[in-house]
Amino acid sequence: MSAIETMMPPVQYTDVNGISMAYYEAGPKKGVPIIFSHGFPELAFSWRHQVKALSDHGRWVIAPDQRGYGLTEQPVEVESYDLEHLCGDLVALMDHLKIPKAIFCGHDWGGFVVWYMSVRHPDRVAGVISLNTPFSPRAPADPIEIMRKRLGERMYIVHFQTPGEADEALGKNPRKVMDFFLRRPLDMPMPASGGFSAERREGDPSLFAMVDMLELWSPEVDPRPFFLTDDEFEAYVETFERTGFTGGINWYRNFTRNWHAAEHVEHRVRQPSLMVMAEKDAVLPPSSADGMEAICDDLEKVLIEGSGHWTQQEKPEEVNRALLAWLDKRFPLA
Repeated sequence: MSAIETMMPPVQYTDVNGISMAYYEAGPKKGVPIIFSHGFPELAFSWRHQVKALSDHGRWVIAPDQRGYGLTEQPVEVESYDLEHLCGDLVALMDHLKIPKAIFCGHDWGGFVVWYMSVRHPDRVAGVISLNTPFSPRAPADPIEIMRKRLGERMYIVHFQTPGEADEALGKNPRKVMDFFLRRPLDMPMPASGGFSAERREGDPSLFAMVDMLELWSPEVDPRPFFLTDDEFEAYVETFERTGFTGGINWYRNFTRNWHAAEHVEHRVRQPSLMVMAEKDAVLPPSSADGMEAICDDLEKVLIEGSGHWTQQEKPEEVNRALLAWLDKRFPLA
């Protein structure tokens, strides 16, 4: 049996929003459920530690493989991966489970999804938790053009806009890709700011040029430590060897579409929200959450020290404590 089968509840399936979706459910079906939204390149399995800890605590939890990932269907059309579809999938999953309102917890790309749920489907959202990904004001211009100018043509989100190129580069060796991504950061000081707010000088190479970095990278000389067991790592490798990366990359190919769609949406989170920041996330540093109080009516923040980008897997006990403390305070069990 794979680590997914041994560490997650039994997989279930339902048809939602035009696709077949796989999801995992645990805990007593009472109170306000927590629906988890994973990032790139991840799976519902990324929440295994939280699924167990929260359900053991008496919380009803649901973790889907989202559109394009894992055991969930992967539509061909790029437009099928915009935020309207991604959020529509979760609304349809709630309808299937007869859930009027849920607390949404997202990480990485899943953070974008749960913040967007709060503003596009506020009647279905009781609260929001985001790991690493802040809620930000709507960009003043097309975000892809902003990133292209500031970070360069090979910056991974900009590069992902080219059809097929990154898909092929990542898909030819999923084992190397997952080995490259899923490591802890080195124990060294991080800059006070950075991430996507960085800006290269004219003529400098692109920043965050993921595909180029992967091409040059060798695991034999990478000193960053692992945080997965061998079985956990193989679960990711086996999944992405089967699915490839196009489904997840297509989420990025809708940045401009999502930006246009949000033009007339009130960009304010009115539900209780928790922002979980990771001290050593190089792409989404704690500084990226500065100023959220101006557009979030009821916000709390917590810092997970020593964690890199894969926060809920690198520091599961610390994350679980933070989530349960906030949930017990804001949504106490009866």
